[in-house]
Amino acid sequence: MSQHMHTGSAGIRLRGLIRKEFLQIVRDPSSIAIAFLMPIILLLLFGYGVSLDSEHVPVALVVEKATADTSEFTAEFEHSKYLVPKYYATTREAGQAMLAGDVNAIVVLRQDFGRTLRQSDGATIQLIVNGVDANTARIVSGYVQGAWGKWLEHYAQQRGQKFEAPVQLEQRVWFNSELRSRNFLVPGLVALIMTLIGALLTAMVMSREWERGTMEALMVTPLSMSEVIIGKLLPYFVLGMGGLALAVSMALWMFEVPLRGSLWVLIATSALFLIAALGMGLLISTVARSQFVAGQVALIATFLPAFLLSGFIFDIGSMPPVVQFITHIVAARYYIAILQTVFLAGNDWSVIVPNALALLAMATLFLGVTWRKSRKRLE
Repeated sequence: MSQHMHTGSAGIRLRGLIRKEFLQIVRDPSSIAIAFLMPIILLLLFGYGVSLDSEHVPVALVVEKATADTSEFTAEFEHSKYLVPKYYATTREAGQAMLAGDVNAIVVLRQDFGRTLRQSDGATIQLIVNGVDANTARIVSGYVQGAWGKWLEHYAQQRGQKFEAPVQLEQRVWFNSELRSRNFLVPGLVALIMTLIGALLTAMVMSREWERGTMEALMVTPLSMSEVIIGKLLPYFVLGMGGLALAVSMALWMFEVPLRGSLWVLIATSALFLIAALGMGLLISTVARSQFVAGQVALIATFLPAFLLSGFIFDIGSMPPVVQFITHIVAARYYIAILQTVFLAGNDWSVIVPNALALLAMATLFLGVTWRKSRKRLE
């Protein structure tokens, strides 16, 4: 009988604490802004403002002597969706345009282009690429070579010749056939948003209680530390899942990112990651008793690693071995692998299960350490 009464009173206490937290959320609009306003702003900024696609790249064309051959060649640039040709009279003018940032590359056709084209050695063209951004330089160089290859093919066909390349490339792109960087960025951005929501929301919770002196009031109640942690986590978990629903809806309908896997797998793994992120934030707020300090630590310890070391922007495989090893302690690394798989490839359990188990282990670790650190005593 007493055990039943104890269980019932524990349920009442927990419900009261959860109700208190929900009322606190309603009274404090900053929590709602973090959960719902921040995902909208970040998705709009990254979804529309950041692109890894290189299209409509301005290229300077310098034709020293215009002929039918040079006109045919430059026409390939006019018809390319990747290149925007800009014509200059001299290489010097084109070089000044590159210095000013007006063009990314210079293609020079010499005066003897038409004559040497028909000789056994063939003609040469000069390609000068702005190498400040090495990645863009490589992409632009590939685009120009592609335009050159297409022109050679057309040139041979017009003269009744067969254009024989030593290797024929048959290209097929899996998982993201449109080669849209948005399909890659937006799922990663969902992970970034969930990291911020989870860590920032709870990083402020305990520290706010300490600052306002209400933690002492909680300490003298019959609440156990487990009940305090559950009571703190549950309302913010609901808020975080609401933020997830908003972010995924925008990804699917506004940015048209395909969802090839199961929605339920996405929800379940997202809930697992959110618990880990909330546990991380709760641990930070337990150690740092100032809201300002907790917020700063949350940004440095969760957002920056999630942005730089999770595979969101930079490929983990191309990082130095030491940094690759460090990425294993970043929870967002596992969540981004799941998100990109579920969105673009489908339910690939060989990727989903190991990463989900890693998230479960991290969630258990963070909550366990928080529980031990938050023992019910004043220090």
